[in-house]
Amino acid sequence: MTQAQPVFDPNASHQQKPKLRPVRAFPAQFNQQMVMGLADARQISERVVFTSPAAQHLLPLMDGTRGLDEIVGQVGRGLTRPILEQLVAQLDDAALLFGPKYEALLAKSRAEFDASPNLPPGSTAAFADALVVAKRQAEAQQAGKKPEEVQVSEEEKVAEGPGLLAQAFEQWIAAALKDAKAPAFDSLPKAVLAPHIDYARGWVNYAHVWGRMRVVDRPDRVIVLGTNHFGEATGVCGCDKGYQTPLGVSAVDVGVRDSLRKRLGDKLFAHRFDHEREHSIELQVAWIQHALGKNDQGQFVPVFGALVHDPVVNGGESYDGQGVGMNDFVEAVRETIASLPGRTLVVSSADLSHVGPAFGDQQTLAGEGPAEQFRNKVFQHDREMLELFRQGKHEDLVASMSWQQNPTRWCSVGNMTAAMRIVGASGGEILNYGAAMDEQGMSLVSTAAMVLA
Repeated sequence: MTQAQPVFDPNASHQQKPKLRPVRAFPAQFNQQMVMGLADARQISERVVFTSPAAQHLLPLMDGTRGLDEIVGQVGRGLTRPILEQLVAQLDDAALLFGPKYEALLAKSRAEFDASPNLPPGSTAAFADALVVAKRQAEAQQAGKKPEEVQVSEEEKVAEGPGLLAQAFEQWIAAALKDAKAPAFDSLPKAVLAPHIDYARGWVNYAHVWGRMRVVDRPDRVIVLGTNHFGEATGVCGCDKGYQTPLGVSAVDVGVRDSLRKRLGDKLFAHRFDHEREHSIELQVAWIQHALGKNDQGQFVPVFGALVHDPVVNGGESYDGQGVGMNDFVEAVRETIASLPGRTLVVSSADLSHVGPAFGDQQTLAGEGPAEQFRNKVFQHDREMLELFRQGKHEDLVASMSWQQNPTRWCSVGNMTAAMRIVGASGGEILNYGAAMDEQGMSLVSTAAMVLA
């Protein structure tokens, strides 16, 4: 059934002077033509609007101060009011404009967030579901059937996903550590660094860290420091909830949560909704559950998650001076760990370089010649920055990234330096380094596995 096109409402003031919410633009193909997709940069709305690439000229004018006729007059290029009205109606229908539809969606999302003690699974569930579908398709192909015709129910995904996810973890650990000279840590580390890229591209470095963790003394709590990819917080953003994955629930560590609330106030959790669709902590939690297991009461290790802003931007202070700054957060966590009984493991959930046309670079990454030179330049930069971090020179790392303006877009300088400062590490050991690139050479993301000491 064809869905009716949204209709422009001339009586709606927010459509008469449209104000575009933060969106992410990406190229797409529709009916054998290149179009531009617009998605919610905050991931509050799941809807996507496809439009002409020429719309890039009018989107910046949708700032809430201009009427439609004014926008048409400024853009020109064959733009007409009916065309603009249709685009505005589509954007509003997808909650990509500030207005009643977005406000209702936001209120519903926040109410659901506050109603549950744990965040529901997102990225981990999607991956586990994909494993079940892939298994069913392989079975169908072996039976001489068409894989694309396989139908997998939600009940099947829930029943089989956890086992297949744990099986994948074990296979990855075996592959990553088969030639390792030291396939296990001698004791529980103070802190580790592992990637937060999707499992399909980052499994080697996840496995290098968590595979070595299975025989150490079990920590009493884990503090995971992630990267705020989509949220609105201008400083460190804490989460007052636990995390759920297909493997089960890791409850929030109430001792850490309550201590940090006492020391830093409610502003640490003011933007807690940023965690709802953030993957950088959830992807670690499944590995924590698998590697550390359950206690005698059948419970996973409790977790506290926080998203750390970029200290390169404003010297560690929050971007607007209103949020929780790096120094205050580090000191509060150090005091909290010292005040609590038992052992605490700190995890820096970090990705490094993000390069290629998908991230705004002109140079593609596939092939030889200039592409190879570009790749080597990225790898060299990674090595230099990682060496500073390995030596415990986190201040030099931040200063160097600031001076160079973070040329390869490291996304996790904040949680890396916070982790090192919290545990007082003098340096670290690089267990493995790697990078994942798509076949077309549109994007490359680098990651590392490290232990801090």
